Amino acid sequence: MSLFANTEKKNLEKARPLAARMRPTQLNEFVGQRHFLGEGELLWRLVKADQLGSVIFYGPPGTGKTTLARILAGETQKQFVQISAIQTGVADLRKVLSEARDEVAAGGSQTLLFIDEIHRFNKSQQDALLPDVEDGVVVLIGATTANPFFAVNTALVSRSRVFQFEPHTEDDICSLLQRAISDRQNGLGNIEIKVDKGALEFLSRVCDGDARQALSTLEVAVMSCFEKPVPLGLDLIKDSIQKRAIQYDATGDEHYDLASALIKSIRGSDPDASLYWLARMLEGGEDIRFLCRRLVILASEDVGNADPTALSLAVACMQACEFVGLPECQLTLSQTVTYLSCAPKSNSATVAILEARSDIQKGRVVPVPKTLRDSHYQGAQSFDHGKGYQYSHNHEDGIASQDYLGVEKEYYQPVDRGFEKELRDRLIRIRRKLRESE
Repeated sequence: MSLFANTEKKNLEKARPLAARMRPTQLNEFVGQRHFLGEGELLWRLVKADQLGSVIFYGPPGTGKTTLARILAGETQKQFVQISAIQTGVADLRKVLSEARDEVAAGGSQTLLFIDEIHRFNKSQQDALLPDVEDGVVVLIGATTANPFFAVNTALVSRSRVFQFEPHTEDDICSLLQRAISDRQNGLGNIEIKVDKGALEFLSRVCDGDARQALSTLEVAVMSCFEKPVPLGLDLIKDSIQKRAIQYDATGDEHYDLASALIKSIRGSDPDASLYWLARMLEGGEDIRFLCRRLVILASEDVGNADPTALSLAVACMQACEFVGLPECQLTLSQTVTYLSCAPKSNSATVAILEARSDIQKGRVVPVPKTLRDSHYQGAQSFDHGKGYQYSHNHEDGIASQDYLGVEKEYYQPVDRGFEKELRDRLIRIRRKLRESE
């Protein structure tokens, strides 16, 4: 060991940011993710039974994926090796796996191989992992912010358990902040701080469940203030928060999750939630054309004939957004989203076409009745095409007692809401008149 090893170690430790210094080292110190790590839950049981196996940690940044991987290596007495998928090539990966295999062959401990951003590996790199994962040479923990069922090879996912990390709760974040303020060894406990509880609650709320972001902001606030004791109040916290980059990939998992939340909130008639998800997508740089297409589809799929005006408004919104552009088109989008949210809902037209297509796909093909067949070409009369057809406009109410399908089937079932209620009453009279032909 170097003569200056202890000094060097202390200097390196001192240089580490607060978020790194406050990382827990034992399982009982880890905060959050109780849905799979709480006592009696799956990952907890696997660790206690020393049956960890290969896993994939999936979730947003700052939720403890790397930290938990380090803890699990210690809890299961395995060598911890960390690599980044962004910086590691196939040759580097094979070298790590070869060393892990030699260690096991020599009677040593297994290697817990932690691969950060594993979805960045290409197919050949992911395939290179499979033999050693299957043979138990390494226990793989892959971390990803992208949905592994889309971003990671199916073969690798099938050999791993997937644990989804959720953003930390406000209580979790607040607990971490208080621990960092009081910790004298790794935290800020050696600095005199006058803490405003409201300021910590505010920071816990605005950090979006990212513990690293919260601790980094706390460190900036305390270390950049020359007043003693440090007045850790709301103004200092607000001044120390950098504008948070919205975690949003317009082509990735977050894109589809937010689009799903927007559509389901409009369908659920909640304009406030709908506006929030719209704002999230706009702040993340979502393609305006994608938003407009989704609103036009929703106007037919979920509002339908309960309010026929909804489709006209959605199409007008699409045209206006194309003409106006950002930032002004956010006003048109807001108008359309709030209108669609408050409109009466019906999916009757959607259900009707899906049921009709399903009948056809199942082989229930009905021939066109001869009365409805084209009779405008020479020779059609010899086939009786159009024979007996009744022109609707020649009848009372514009409805002829006539069979238009050849089988008795009612696909369209209007609901008792909005304009469709009127359509339902009208359709009852229409179907009664049509059945007179039978």
